[in-house]
Amino acid sequence: MTFRTALSALAVSALLWIPVPATTLLMPIEEVRPGMVGVGRTVFEGTQLEEFQVHVLGVLRNVQGPKRDLILARLEGGPLAETGVAQGMSGSPVYIDGRLVGAVSYSVGAFSKEPIAGITPIAEMKDATAMARRRGGQQARIDLPVTREGLAAALSAAHARLAPFAARPADVQAIGVPSAAGARLGAMLRPISTPLVMTGFEPETVDLLSAAFRDAGFTPVIGGGAAGQLSEELRRMTGPLREGDAVGVTLVGGDFEMGATGTITHIDGDRVYAFGHPFFNLGPTEFPMTRAYVYTMLPSLMSSFKISSMGEVVGTVQQDRATAIAGTLGKGPTMIPVKVTLESDRDGQTSRRSFTYEVVNDQTFTSLLTYVAMFNTITAYERQFGSATFSVSSRTRIKGHDDVALRDVFTGDTATTGVATAVAGPLTMLLGNEREPITIEELDITISASEVPRSVTIERVWLDEIRPRAGRTVPLKILTRSYRGEEKISTIQVDIPANVSGPLSILVTDGQQLNALEQREMRRSMQPDSVAQLIRVLNNTRRNNRIYVRLLAGTPGAVVNGEALTSLPPSVLSVFEGDRNGGSYTPIRNAAVGEWELTMDSAVRGSRTLTIEVDARGPAGR
Repeated sequence: MTFRTALSALAVSALLWIPVPATTLLMPIEEVRPGMVGVGRTVFEGTQLEEFQVHVLGVLRNVQGPKRDLILARLEGGPLAETGVAQGMSGSPVYIDGRLVGAVSYSVGAFSKEPIAGITPIAEMKDATAMARRRGGQQARIDLPVTREGLAAALSAAHARLAPFAARPADVQAIGVPSAAGARLGAMLRPISTPLVMTGFEPETVDLLSAAFRDAGFTPVIGGGAAGQLSEELRRMTGPLREGDAVGVTLVGGDFEMGATGTITHIDGDRVYAFGHPFFNLGPTEFPMTRAYVYTMLPSLMSSFKISSMGEVVGTVQQDRATAIAGTLGKGPTMIPVKVTLESDRDGQTSRRSFTYEVVNDQTFTSLLTYVAMFNTITAYERQFGSATFSVSSRTRIKGHDDVALRDVFTGDTATTGVATAVAGPLTMLLGNEREPITIEELDITISASEVPRSVTIERVWLDEIRPRAGRTVPLKILTRSYRGEEKISTIQVDIPANVSGPLSILVTDGQQLNALEQREMRRSMQPDSVAQLIRVLNNTRRNNRIYVRLLAGTPGAVVNGEALTSLPPSVLSVFEGDRNGGSYTPIRNAAVGEWELTMDSAVRGSRTLTIEVDARGPAGR
């Protein structure tokens, strides 16, 4: 044998050892018949794939809507006799004669005596997730502050658009089972509940989220360690993903973790299909796809589930549709980094802790998860009952735009909720704007906590001059009283314009009441016409730790295309009034001819109005 011949033989021999992924053959639903026996694959523990038997009972046509079908089957083998169809099995592939039929994805419900499952046909999974990627429409809006009722309503609204079952049992066409039984089963089948892994969460935060997510088809499962403290089993997870492997979808990672786990149904090149039902039916998404490790199956008479943890990111979930989630292997999506620094002052001793999180960039979830991150951080290290004070400073960096900055003080029994809402609220407005898509690059938040309530009330305001002259600067005195009864007099220098006369009003108020007043007066100014305008509105939002002073004259103005224009001449006002079709126009009854503010180290409450008569003779006494 020549050297060249030997080398060629060695090369051919080496090629035979290279693992080439086999192409999975697919079986269309038209070929599925009652009585067929197939094989399913899933992970019951660790990372080991195990098989179970699938006995086809029939096919339910139009059960999820027109031309949306389910294969009805009875499962057996492994632990299924004890656990039934378990949460976390969503997406487990089913093969008949070596061909992939679909994904175990639906169950009859709690207390079922047999593991009866609905199987989503693989063709429907691929078809629904093959839609072109585009910017989604308006998604579920989660109002802040987050409450159990509000969150449940928002998540239910998101799932209400799915309408996964036929409106009438008579619409279900049963093949292989009696029509009446098929109709009843069609009404009983529901997507297998998805385990929602929550790691590093405080009980109060878990309580806030659990009920709402459970109503939306998730089962919250408390994990044992943060993503940076993964077990040795998770670290050893290597090699290519397989059909039947556990898979995770991350919503938030870092110092605490939140995400869902299920099973991979099909891998076609770098394309991955899983679940067999929606995650949230959000349409186009950019969520991290991760490996997952199954610690064990927990049997339950009501609903068994897999106890899992999420591992490293292996790709991006790009579609969340009615029949599946799908994505591509490779690099994960860009997440929004959130850095939180918590400074605590107790008995003169200051401690400082830093936390880092990453949240998904999504219109529905970004603001919610940021709210949860703030709420969870504070409740983990600060008092949960009684009065407290939090001084917060945050900066949200937005690609191509100015930063959104916040400096404020929150005190009282709901201070934690106030901080979380103040930071997450602007994200809701930014991500929900209809002008242009935005990219949030980073959130940097510092919170200084004290167990002493700090608040002051505006008690009295006055001028030393009874009738100040136009064009002069006069000191405005403001008396405030702290929660302990301590009084303090502050002074603001008020400039009276030279061109005013007659009665003026001086409004001295807190930020909350000024916000309400301005929203009444300038109703459409809170609907900006551009992202830049929206950012200015957010940065100029009135804060709790300031005293605001407005010098008001009875001179009319207007809000035009989102911008407040005060003290307009009557001729200009008549033009706007006569051409309302030319843009957004709202009249303003009183114009602010002067504005001042005073920053306090406490939250300010209260409002006072002082009416003055201006001497028009001017500063020289003319």
